Amino acid sequence: MNEQPDLEGMSALVTGATSGIGKAVAEALGRRSAQVIVHGRDVIRGGTVVDAITAEGGKARFVAADLNNTAELDELVGQVGAVDILVNNAGFSWFGPTHELDVETFDGLFAANVRAPYLLVAALAPKMAARGSGSIINVASMAGLIGLAGGAAYGATKAALASMTRSWAAEFSPAGVRVNAVAAGPVLTGAAARDRIEALGATTLLGRAAQPSEIAELVAFLASPRAGYMTGAVIAADGGRTAV
Repeated sequence: MNEQPDLEGMSALVTGATSGIGKAVAEALGRRSAQVIVHGRDVIRGGTVVDAITAEGGKARFVAADLNNTAELDELVGQVGAVDILVNNAGFSWFGPTHELDVETFDGLFAANVRAPYLLVAALAPKMAARGSGSIINVASMAGLIGLAGGAAYGATKAALASMTRSWAAEFSPAGVRVNAVAAGPVLTGAAARDRIEALGATTLLGRAAQPSEIAELVAFLASPRAGYMTGAVIAADGGRTAV
């Protein structure tokens, strides 16, 4: 079943793992023999992901938490304990005219996309450093690297995540913890906003949007010892959109 069981004996927390990129990442890590902690807010969808992983012979369990709620985030950290791999994937996007973004949604974007990963790293990275090993992968976006009309706030959150990736590498990598980010391009994660994602995909050099599995394979590589000399990198997986 496991063609590349290179994560044997490692535990991995994947946030926002009940759909889209997070689901694909959780399943990819499970196929590589990691013990996957599937995070989300929907128990039924979380159970479906866990079942998919275990059906292939992997190990997984589900933990529920609203990461915008700091008390629930702290409870999640308590349930998780220590992990070898942290994938900060949870978050959401908002696109539209700047003047139409209300304060509540603006604050929600930064709470989900910036504050939550910051607090998770603050809680979990020191434990990795104390053990002398670990891998943190942040799911960023090409929106944080280029200007997209209607994406000022969302792009700012992803630029912040990329910046934190570099700073965390400087802070934790001397103790053996690698920290990298994947700046994903447009990804077909469901029916929502499909027209916009396909339109963005058409602007890439490959002329299409990505499948979640294409991002997940890169995340799994970064999590593994095969990427042992990589840290502080923000890797574009955007069909060449930011290359030219």
